[in-house]
Amino acid sequence: MDLTVVAYVIYLLVSIALTVWVARTLSRNGRIFLADVLHGNEKLADAVNHLLVVGFYLVNLGFVALYLNQDEEILNARGIFEALSTKLGVVLLVLGVMHLGNVYVLNKIRRRGVMEREQMPPVAPTDWVAPAAGA
Repeated sequence: MDLTVVAYVIYLLVSIALTVWVARTLSRNGRIFLADVLHGNEKLADAVNHLLVVGFYLVNLGFVALYLNQDEEILNARGIFEALSTKLGVVLLVLGVMHLGNVYVLNKIRRRGVMEREQMPPVAPTDWVAPAAGA
């Protein structure tokens, strides 16, 4: 069997496994964060979480597929390791950037919600009192 094909198979198996693992981790732990961002609306948090996971899969698996081709033929075991280290390193960086981008956007949304909550008085006013004459 051609060593380039072996490298392709290993690259796909590891890349897809890493993508699935990161997506599941983000989904499981991100749900709590989303519920806070969305003011405790659990159904909306679950829906947004699912949409984010689907988008994450589409972008990352699309990148893995596009980055599959190898320009040079692999002739030995050393070539397999060199090709895999480069390809998997780039995939890991893309996964990390996608994760940080998601966290950044969600944190911006969360901060906006916190600021909106802080601008509201804790108790609604019940009456108006005229200022004293000497004040």
